[in-house]
Amino acid sequence: MKIIFLVLLCVSVFAQNKVPINQSKAGCGPVAAVKQTKNNKIMTKKGEKNVLGTDLQIAGKSPLTGFYRDGFCSTGDLDAGVHVVAAVVTDKFLQYSKARGNDLITPYPAYGFPGLKAGDKWCLCVARWKEAYEAGVAPPVILEATHEKALEYVTIEQLRNAEKQ
Repeated sequence: MKIIFLVLLCVSVFAQNKVPINQSKAGCGPVAAVKQTKNNKIMTKKGEKNVLGTDLQIAGKSPLTGFYRDGFCSTGDLDAGVHVVAAVVTDKFLQYSKARGNDLITPYPAYGFPGLKAGDKWCLCVARWKEAYEAGVAPPVILEATHEKALEYVTIEQLRNAEKQ
């Protein structure tokens, strides 16, 4: 019970953006080193690789994405959905996902979820992305921000076919 409460607390705090991910005192969230630019924006996550074999790049900060809500498509033991595909969502994909029971359009403020619109960058569950790919409605991906774990479920060719130009 304590673990569930701690996870919910962490998700809530991170989602509300009240505690920077690298300053968490709650004992959750990623602790991997990150590379920062001169203006202190986190751009890569050291120790985690993308599908190209280089450092994982940030996927999106507005809205703040990622299972850990740190902008990266990282994954871990608690991420049952394996949110590792960095995508630029389209209306076609959002409607498809909603019809399949995963409404990414409607905001859920209690969970810090603003709702998505076409053009937003978001870390998607790899299984949902693959399903959409097979249905011909997969959104374009950002290979540099797609975690290498995605290659356990989809091929690099599939991802390249949907790469954001």
